[in-house]
Amino acid sequence: MAPLPFKTGIITADRLRLWPNAILPCLAAKGSAVRKRRAFLHLAFLLVSLAAMPAALLAQTDEIQVYDAEIAEPGVFNLMLHTNFTPIGRTVPAFPNAIIANNSVNGTAEWAYGVTPWFEQGLYLPVYSFYSSNQGATLNGFKIRELFVRPHAAEHKFFYGLNFEFSVNALYWESRRITSELRPIAGVHLGRWDLIYNPILDTDYTGGFKGLEFNPGGRVAYNFNDKWAVAVEEYDGFGPLDSFVPHNQQFHETWAVVDRKHGFVDVEAGVGVGWTGGADRLTLKLMLSRDLNAPRVH
Repeated sequence: MAPLPFKTGIITADRLRLWPNAILPCLAAKGSAVRKRRAFLHLAFLLVSLAAMPAALLAQTDEIQVYDAEIAEPGVFNLMLHTNFTPIGRTVPAFPNAIIANNSVNGTAEWAYGVTPWFEQGLYLPVYSFYSSNQGATLNGFKIRELFVRPHAAEHKFFYGLNFEFSVNALYWESRRITSELRPIAGVHLGRWDLIYNPILDTDYTGGFKGLEFNPGGRVAYNFNDKWAVAVEEYDGFGPLDSFVPHNQQFHETWAVVDRKHGFVDVEAGVGVGWTGGADRLTLKLMLSRDLNAPRVH
């Protein structure tokens, strides 16, 4: 994933960006040795502060979802529209020229096709931003995914699966052109309760195994009936496997979610609150899903 500036003590990334404009003229200008020595010390402190920033964490995302191993029936095309709005978010780009999270509206059209009872082929096209303060409306790339699951997961007490995604990114969406996700799925149905965990590993194909980043998601849901459910979801970003970033700089967001299944369109909506320095303070999500054709007739 992309490098992300955070607060380091009382030094913020916004301040760090301004310091070179103030310090370098002092070093170049004629003046007292004391003034130049002070400017040099400020510059040294700036470099130390930059070096202390964590290497990587989550940038923006097009999809905020915990996978439950349910897939389209064989022969069925499904379309899910993801829309995420961040009214209170990070105001500093996660990497040079990156889309700024604050006030951004991002999303994707997720196309899925049920190949077999245990395999679904997916395509995210396009991945887009309706708006961001520094980039405006943009096309951000596309993703291909392969989702393998226990057939008819909703009918089993224990269910599982594995999802793989291959992403081609614009360089204002991710800092690397090619990235991927490996998402194991494990969960249980306990009466009206669902407990699901996705221990996600992300990679930009640098750093080998140690470069993998651990960005899991989890969900606890209560089903009132076959149409309505409420859930609490948790999304986390810990950083590279070999060196998690400090806790107060990690990505941690907790979500309140409601699901409505309907014959015409399924709806999932949620409100997420970030509670660490690497997360956005407030994000809203809306997912609309519909099968585009009827299942095969056997």
